[in-house]
Amino acid sequence: MSRKTEPENDRLDDAARAGWLYYIAGNTQDEIARTLGVSRQTAQRRVSLSVSERLIKVRLDHPLANCMALADRLRAKFSLEHVEVVPADPQSTSDTIGIAEAAAAELEKALDSQHPVIASVGTGRTLRAMAEQVSPMDCPQHKIVSLVGNIAPDGSASIFDVASRIGDRVRAPYYPMPLPVIATTVHEKNLLVSQKTLRNIVDLAEQADVTFVGIGTIDNDAALLRDGFVKPDEIRSLIRAGAVGEITGWAFDIEGNLIDGLTNDRVLSVPLKLTNRRRVIGVSMAPQRMKAIRGALAGGLINGLITNEIMASSLLQ
Repeated sequence: MSRKTEPENDRLDDAARAGWLYYIAGNTQDEIARTLGVSRQTAQRRVSLSVSERLIKVRLDHPLANCMALADRLRAKFSLEHVEVVPADPQSTSDTIGIAEAAAAELEKALDSQHPVIASVGTGRTLRAMAEQVSPMDCPQHKIVSLVGNIAPDGSASIFDVASRIGDRVRAPYYPMPLPVIATTVHEKNLLVSQKTLRNIVDLAEQADVTFVGIGTIDNDAALLRDGFVKPDEIRSLIRAGAVGEITGWAFDIEGNLIDGLTNDRVLSVPLKLTNRRRVIGVSMAPQRMKAIRGALAGGLINGLITNEIMASSLLQ
């Protein structure tokens, strides 16, 4: 990684100071301009830069009535332990904005404890966005455990290795799974899952106090297919078998039943079950994942959900 030059550091320092004055101290942009001795336009640019450079993270704490009402209805309909519904921006094309911040806040809440906590996490773009929103903490007493392998199909480290990112940010020991998501053959899977180190990671994951998972689709645009973990003919076979979604590689149908055979025979992720887990929270909002989320809820694969109000309304219809 290249080191920032002194002018660049000065620019970020100015932006951080302006961001702090605006978002933390509550100054207006005119007040910031006077304090820093710059024009109002410069003050405005610095405040904007503090957000674009991720120097300032903004979270909405106001309990919006519609979101709260939707959360209550989801909790009742699907017998969920935890539900959070965030506002939706109809103009946004992001699949993570809002829910990534909410999931990060929920994880921070769990880690804000002097007693040891085990947090297990899945993988994927949504959880990677969550990891980027987690505030730096000092949590050597906790453990961050991965539910899924961190090896890409070409043998490189996966860019979606969420456990290590969170572990680094909160200074907690983390336990990655040095495996691919799906083994090439059943025989290869049996050899890999027999390793003692893997057994230890699975045992830790099954003791987790809180778990966060993404919910993916099984279709022609599935992340498993795009990222090279399965082949087109395998996706087609899963679709014919009734699969609509996947969590950490485990494919399931609209009722939340795991698909018999096919790629599920070769998945190396921690098995999906709620036993011994206090909370398993699905984090997802993309419209195309509605069937996958509904299946995960119907089958009790998750007992918590963080989503936005558009998805919440769709699930309640």
